[in-house]
Amino acid sequence: MHDVSRADYWNALYLAQDTGWDKGRCAPPIERLLAEGHVPAAGRIAVIGCGKGHEAVAAARHGFAVTAIDFAPEAIAAVAANSREAGWALSTELLDLFALPTRFPNCFDAIVEHTCLCAIDPQRRSEYVDAVAAALKPRGVLLGLFYAHHKPAGPPFAITESEVRSSFTSRFEFARLRVAPDSFDHRQGLELEFIARRRDFEPRPS
Repeated sequence: MHDVSRADYWNALYLAQDTGWDKGRCAPPIERLLAEGHVPAAGRIAVIGCGKGHEAVAAARHGFAVTAIDFAPEAIAAVAANSREAGWALSTELLDLFALPTRFPNCFDAIVEHTCLCAIDPQRRSEYVDAVAAALKPRGVLLGLFYAHHKPAGPPFAITESEVRSSFTSRFEFARLRVAPDSFDHRQGLELEFIARRRDFEPRPS
């Protein structure tokens, strides 16, 4: 396995322009989710693993206060340049995802996920869940896309609907979890669109 937990691994891909996951614009389902009213007007949104920042720029265009977060310096440089070119103001943060609870405790109204969970070591998924939950305000929203491509290796690492539910239910309750109807053509049927709200309590064992 590539050492996906190291920023220099991802930074090297940006330097080599080996970023096939980047489609040059916001993913259509996320553009739609941002317009659906799940986040308070002008609410504070974090876009984690923001890459070149297409989702972050889209969120700023929708009027949200956006913090674009990535631990690869080349990604942060790209999102800063792209936001300037697009004419939308946002903040950038060079930060490891797992440091979210320390840097931004109970801070965001919403967090946008797209090609972030699929990039981390699957053995760290419980850490991911705890980190994003801790960075959200009480009852804050996690929304976006999980990659369910059914291939055995990665990155990108796939996740199934049942794995999503088992991994996230202790900290989140899902308002929506379905196959996205409007993914990019080559990702049709391979993305799980979701809206989940942070729990204020741990569910009791059944």
